[in-house]
Amino acid sequence: MRHLRTAGTIVALALPLSLTLVPAVQAAPAAPDVSVKRVKAHLAALQDIAERNGGNRAHGTPGYLASVRYIQGKLEKAGFTTKLQTFTFAGATSHNLIADWPGGDPDQVLMVGAHLDSVAEGPGINDNGSGSAAILETALQVSRSKLKPGKHLRFAWWGTEEAGLVGSYAYVNSLSRAERSKIAGYLNFDMIASPNAGYFLYDGDDSDGEGEGPGPKGSATIERVLRDHFKKLGVPTRGTDFDGRSDYGPFIAIGVPAGGIFTGAEGRKTKAEARLWGGKAGAPYDRCYHRACDTLRNIDSRALARNTGAIVHAVWTLSR
Repeated sequence: MRHLRTAGTIVALALPLSLTLVPAVQAAPAAPDVSVKRVKAHLAALQDIAERNGGNRAHGTPGYLASVRYIQGKLEKAGFTTKLQTFTFAGATSHNLIADWPGGDPDQVLMVGAHLDSVAEGPGINDNGSGSAAILETALQVSRSKLKPGKHLRFAWWGTEEAGLVGSYAYVNSLSRAERSKIAGYLNFDMIASPNAGYFLYDGDDSDGEGEGPGPKGSATIERVLRDHFKKLGVPTRGTDFDGRSDYGPFIAIGVPAGGIFTGAEGRKTKAEARLWGGKAGAPYDRCYHRACDTLRNIDSRALARNTGAIVHAVWTLSR
């Protein structure tokens, strides 16, 4: 997750479009369980990549490209069609990795995304290896289950998020008006295993009545699907604003319904939140945010397991 600052690096987006929205959710087949051990194995691979490439997986580095190749190889073996979208920023080349699962309505595309780059200071295992590994394992579970979704499923791993959402802006700007209109919803997962975790959902309906307003129409449905899943687990959730700090930004700018999970970055957990979720009040959600210590030891395994399960549930439910 990038620091809160304005991204002025990519050509401005077109005005919001009239989109096919995420429908009201009805009963859906139960999503399969996902092994957190598999997710952590992907995280271990990303850390190993960083250690073999100067300690990070940042934009324009061999570590980032190796991360892309690792995930791409897993997806292609699982039957996904992959492509790399190449772009340049600050004199260096980077890539978005896009993976499509065969089938589903091509005019109703559910996208699931996470940024794959780290900052230069460290390996970025929570930020955002956690989101990248979780959606990778979700995609692999789609393959193992031979899922036949009603909507077309597309997964994306974004490059150069840490410099200002560069990769996701490059992707959205590359789409024609017709292509944009086919995106029924976008799910974003950025930092989902913070060691002093909160359970925050992007506030699609502005139910907290604070800060930024609601997301585009349909975002409330995504939030509700995730919230209801956590409620069944006995885990309370709270809203977090669409404040432009992650890759949902380019999508909500064109009117695409969006949602996702976030466990906190440099902000500090309040006393009320510590009573709600446990953890240490007054301490950062992630003390290793954008630091060299963002390693496997910086991961909350319980949060990672819960949130990966929620991702799988949302994909199964919203892709019907």
